[in-house]
This record gives sequence, C-alpha cells and structure tokens, in this order.
Amino acid sequence: MKGIRGERLAGEFQKEIYNVISGKLRSEFPELSKVISVTEVDVAPDLKSARVYISIFDTDKERGEVSFNTIKENAGLIRYELSQVMRLRTVPELRFIKDGSMEYGEKIDKILSDLDKNEK
Repeated sequence: MKGIRGERLAGEFQKEIYNVISGKLRSEFPELSKVISVTEVDVAPDLKSARVYISIFDTDKERGEVSFNTIKENAGLIRYELSQVMRLRTVPELRFIKDGSMEYGEKIDKILSDLDKNEK
C-alpha cells in the first residue's frame, strides 16, 4: 500500500503484530523461539489482506520452523487481538511469510570472513 496513510498503517500493524506475538502468543506457547521479529507488513490498498514478513533467529532450525508454523496457525487469534487494539472497520486477513534476510546476511558474512581468512 502506497502513500502516507498506507505507510503509517503498515507501521502500526507491524508494531501491534509484534506486541501480540511477544505477549499473548508467547504466554500461550512458551516454546516459541526467543528472537522473533516482524520485519515488514505490506497492506493491500483495500485493507482486505496483509502480508506479514516474519524473521525468526534460533540456533535450533527445527524450533524455528515450529515457531513459524505456530504463528501461521494462530493468524486468526492475532487478527482478533489486532481488532481489539486498532480502530478500523476491517482488520485485514494476515498472511505470514518467512523472511530469510537474516539468514542471507549471515551467509554473506560467513563468505566474506572466509575470503578474508584466505587472503591472510
């Protein structure tokens, strides 16, 4: 969603979704990964749907996958909690997408450090 209103709404959704995940969802599912961040929210212009990009950093890859699946399965709960906090006529349907930018950055850092070691 473009425009100042769209950017503002996306920012508010990002903040509130993070609050719901770190608060209500974590209290119901204490096995969630410790580092979960909402990296971006892309809201459709008609406010019917939103793509929510989630980044999970965990040393145990399996626990990270379980955490992501738990978030996806509880999209309805997160949407309900958003409706209680935000004053909108409709809260968009949430589609969670795994953001791999942290893993990609980590891979690039490893490659660069390996190159630096080979030069010395």
